[in-house]
Amino acid sequence: MMLLPPPNPRIASWHQRRVWIIGASSGIGAALASQLLQQGAQVILSARNQVALQLVAAAHAAAIVLPLDVSQPAAWQQAWAELAARQALPDLVVFCAADYRPEHCWDIRAATVSQTLATNLAGVYFGLETILPALMARQGGGIALVASVAGYVGLPGACVYGPGKAALINLAELLHAELRQHGIAVYLINPGFVATRLTARNDFTMPALLNTSEAAAHIVRGLERGRFEIHFPVRFTTWIKLLRLLPYRLRLPLLRRLARH
Repeated sequence: MMLLPPPNPRIASWHQRRVWIIGASSGIGAALASQLLQQGAQVILSARNQVALQLVAAAHAAAIVLPLDVSQPAAWQQAWAELAARQALPDLVVFCAADYRPEHCWDIRAATVSQTLATNLAGVYFGLETILPALMARQGGGIALVASVAGYVGLPGACVYGPGKAALINLAELLHAELRQHGIAVYLINPGFVATRLTARNDFTMPALLNTSEAAAHIVRGLERGRFEIHFPVRFTTWIKLLRLLPYRLRLPLLRRLARH
């Protein structure tokens, strides 16, 4: 039986590969930056918190600190212009900036909805507007969107976060379909529960909880193997994927049970 090639090119080495990580000041983004720097990549670190970025970059000569507010389109243009001026345009852009708070539908507030979606979704679109023309002209490069298993189904308690991540899953599929002909790799990263300052807000037991280093290692392996979707831990994400496949007459009662916990 002939095996199909992976959806994206394999990455044999990170040596001198330039990666721009958006949301690199803490959590998964910071851990991913550290691991890629250790493997020889040149990593551009972006987030709003410059002090935290400098801590991640400490002792790594190949790290570039570039503060960025993803919710501001002009900030994207300015950051890209600065990278171009430094001859440091990235080979791979990882959209990892995230905002999260546990919310039920009766907790909806306009201010928090706007803040969450500006970071998790609108910021990605602003970034794509900035970087895609250059990647398409180059006929190469890669884009990685960090979504979540919360985007697979309507999980109770993630009233704003979940739909935003579902949109990213949809967007990644669309990007892969449209950009393959332009030589641009697209990766979709769907973590399960990872111990970060954001998930620390949860008041329930998080199954199959990983630390940020474990999550970053999963991402690095998935990128190297050229996978489109990188989801982990499989022992947890597989169950959520199966839940998504159920017809509504079976899926909805299970979601209602989750809502009562």
